[in-house]
Amino acid sequence: MAVQQQPQHVITTVTTTQTSAAWSTGVCDCCSDMATCCCAWWCFPCLQCKTANDFGMCCILPMFDSCCCYAVSCHLRSSIRHRYGIQGSCCDDCCSVICCYPCVWCQMSREVKIRNYQHPSAAVVTQVISG
Repeated sequence: MAVQQQPQHVITTVTTTQTSAAWSTGVCDCCSDMATCCCAWWCFPCLQCKTANDFGMCCILPMFDSCCCYAVSCHLRSSIRHRYGIQGSCCDDCCSVICCYPCVWCQMSREVKIRNYQHPSAAVVTQVISG
């Protein structure tokens, strides 16, 4: 008689912790990353597309900002804040985007670049449940 193995359920949980509650750089900290500021100066749409792509969004979304009243920029800034645990509000994001559009994009680009190079601490728990 053949022995058959019962199916098993595997549950994997990944928990990440973010330690920062503030932006890594300020809105006007262009000197902290001159390459980003030069990219913004010489080809601003390139900076926008690269930042969106590096964050995991469609790279052409920022091109719709002008016809959507900055909604894409506000959404991206809010998404960056939520993913990295940065304090703020949707109202703060929109006001920042409207008042300092190019500087805010440089700040978002720097933040994504900095956070992509950092490896957040993570705990992986795997459980095998027989049944």
